[in-house]
Amino acid sequence: MDFILRVYRRLTADRGPGKRPLWVLIAIPCAVVAVLASGVLVAAYIAFARGLPSIDWARHYRPPIVSTIWSGDEQLIGEFYNERRVVVPYDRIPKRMKQAVIASEDAGFFEHSGVSYTGLLRGLYQTYLRHKRIVGGSTLSQQTAKAILASAEGVKAAHERHGMAGVRRKIREFILTRRLETNFDKEHILWLYLNEVYLGHHSYGVQAAAENYFRKNVWELSLPEIALIAGLPQAPTEFSPFAHPDKAKNRRSYVLRRMTEEGMITQEEREAADAAPIKVYPVQDIFRETAPYVTEHIRRDLVARYTNDRLLNDGLKVYATVDLEREHDAIAATIRGVIDADKRQGYRGALMHLQPREWDEFTRKEQAFLEGDGAHDEVIAALVTSVEKKGEAANIQIGSQKGVIQASSAWWARKPNPEVNSEYYKQTSLRGVVTAGDVVLVRPASRKGEWELEQEPKLQGAAISVDPNSGYVVAMIGGYDFEKSEFNRAFQACRQPGSAFKPLVYSAAIEQRNFTASTILLDAPIVTDDDTTGRRWKPENYEQEFVGEVPVRLALIHSMNLPAIRTLQAVGVKSAAAWAHKLGISTKINEDLSMALGSSCVYLSDLTGVYATFNRLGRRAKMIYLRRVLDRDGRILEDHSSFYDPWTWEDDRIAAGYAKLFDVPEQVMTPETAFLTQQLMTEVCKPPGTGGRAAALGKPVAGKTGTTNDLFDAWFMGYTRDLVTGVWVGFDTYESPMDKYATGGHYALPIWLDYMQKALKAVPQADFEAPSEKIVWVDVDGDTGKRATAETRQPVREAYLKGNEPPDETGAVVVAPGQPPQQTQAPTASQAADQMLKGGL
Repeated sequence: MDFILRVYRRLTADRGPGKRPLWVLIAIPCAVVAVLASGVLVAAYIAFARGLPSIDWARHYRPPIVSTIWSGDEQLIGEFYNERRVVVPYDRIPKRMKQAVIASEDAGFFEHSGVSYTGLLRGLYQTYLRHKRIVGGSTLSQQTAKAILASAEGVKAAHERHGMAGVRRKIREFILTRRLETNFDKEHILWLYLNEVYLGHHSYGVQAAAENYFRKNVWELSLPEIALIAGLPQAPTEFSPFAHPDKAKNRRSYVLRRMTEEGMITQEEREAADAAPIKVYPVQDIFRETAPYVTEHIRRDLVARYTNDRLLNDGLKVYATVDLEREHDAIAATIRGVIDADKRQGYRGALMHLQPREWDEFTRKEQAFLEGDGAHDEVIAALVTSVEKKGEAANIQIGSQKGVIQASSAWWARKPNPEVNSEYYKQTSLRGVVTAGDVVLVRPASRKGEWELEQEPKLQGAAISVDPNSGYVVAMIGGYDFEKSEFNRAFQACRQPGSAFKPLVYSAAIEQRNFTASTILLDAPIVTDDDTTGRRWKPENYEQEFVGEVPVRLALIHSMNLPAIRTLQAVGVKSAAAWAHKLGISTKINEDLSMALGSSCVYLSDLTGVYATFNRLGRRAKMIYLRRVLDRDGRILEDHSSFYDPWTWEDDRIAAGYAKLFDVPEQVMTPETAFLTQQLMTEVCKPPGTGGRAAALGKPVAGKTGTTNDLFDAWFMGYTRDLVTGVWVGFDTYESPMDKYATGGHYALPIWLDYMQKALKAVPQADFEAPSEKIVWVDVDGDTGKRATAETRQPVREAYLKGNEPPDETGAVVVAPGQPPQQTQAPTASQAADQMLKGGL
């Protein structure tokens, strides 16, 4: 005390005339230093605070969240995100989750002002003095600030520890922490933390972690599950229950111990939770496992219209039209059909050949694979150890298991040769097919110990299925395997449709040239010369024979080429091309006679839309694959819901029905033309039509097969009253054609039938109804198209536009009331042929 008094007297003592007290001389430089220091601090604060996220970010918390895509029956089929986060309200987060995080991360959270200086000193001591381990001294408030910085500046910048970058990061984190503590209560900060923190396994926030690790909502978690998640923030990778299950269990035990010490749970609860096994689930790749071609098609569209950034960050909720059950039926049918068709192309050989010294190592690795990642694989690799002397069987080794391939199950394994018809060539011996040391693909046969030879298909397939009433795309598959090729052949592959294009030509003739089912065409050779190329074109029928005069109905039923060409001549190539575009074909049409045979490439999606237009009696079909898009707040961004959609709420259905009154579809052909064309296609789908197999559906069907002359493409386009489905099968490249068995009826139609039988199981399908009284029905001779008489053995009932029926026995036409009589009789065969060549009909 005396010392202080002496110092005080010395500083304030009078030093004589003209001299200031000593304290003044000391105070002035101190003040200057203080001002300068304050300026430096203010400047530093401004510099370090520049670019920090606004506090409004935390007040109006709208972090990046996951965008989801849902099927028409409201099952999740895709997620897109930069950070997989699902924000949940504070009151939906269970109390024990909050307690577990506080106990393990920041026990004094509700007492400190954002920074725990004791915790900071403890962390420095453990990390830098004892060098025991890196220990963080950050509070939950600081970790929240760090998480906010990570979202704004990137994870790497937010976790920089060394040099000036580390100092800058820590200062910015401190400033943001103080702002949070000043502006928000503890509950809000804790809520921010629990929704922001990274918890590994692609999880941001506790709800995403609950979904990813346990496939539950956070409020459904048990105490052991809560403790595991609460232990992850410090080191999500180190404590991962997948990579390090023992460390994860130890960390969970630590969280439970801390909860017990803080009086949050009882000792009995701790022991029970500690004894519980850790059971977590791998991340579901919903995108690839569910409906990848559908989801990717929607993703591309959303990116084009909403931008990729918005899709990945803004939490869009997208409802597709695809029916997941029908989608899975379509995928299964396409895979089965492609595998079967690919086998008919022959066996392309073993995956590899091993020398005997390599066999043991291969079987050992194969066994390890089968016990791990390949445990559930249906098709696996096997080593051929020997082939029986007569080739009736081959012995194989699958890991530690032995098996046999019977030659009878490998009937298809001939050498590839596109000149061979696989229907008439069966492999009877495995000699020359496989040899000892070959590694081949096999799948289990029905008999124990027996396996069937397999190969990875090179052939591809695609399918689209549309509800013609709503326009919804209910199923779509763009290829055999999305993992190997994301190219969507349903929308992106432009392929020649072959005879599947003929209904477009015949419908033009019906609409523009008054063709009927009985119009006589000439099935005879035709030769044309191309002056520009100097080439001569001489088309043939698939059977390479000609039958002479045929009515339109038979020409389409048997898919005859020459009558279709003569029909095109009657319509005119330019008129027919314009007609195809009017019906919905978006690709360039070759304006020459080959158009009639489907020489112009089309998209499967376009052609399916055209057949849907036939189904809709000429009203242009709008194909809808995206039903509704909502933003993160539930506001509707776009809505294409249909009145016919059973999954749409009643109010929305009524609104959709009302909107439909003002969205009248374009009538691109008369209803009568569409119906008459459709009626002809129903005959195609009955034996002996090229699509006769479709009759096995047991419901009214209309459709058309398509096969290109070079056998690179096989199609079937068919529909019932309520479902339109198109199928394409072929190779991606034009290196080698399919075998001689490859027709739309043999390769594409089985896929169509397989799918439609499941999609329409227990779903009655009504007959196709005539659109008006302008349609009349007449019994005719199926071979000649003439009106049936008492002598006609098997008359066929055909539809005609009133006034265009075949004449009766006396030559007079039955005229409907109010219709003018027909001035001329049906042309003779010679007249028809002459007029066709001149383009007169």
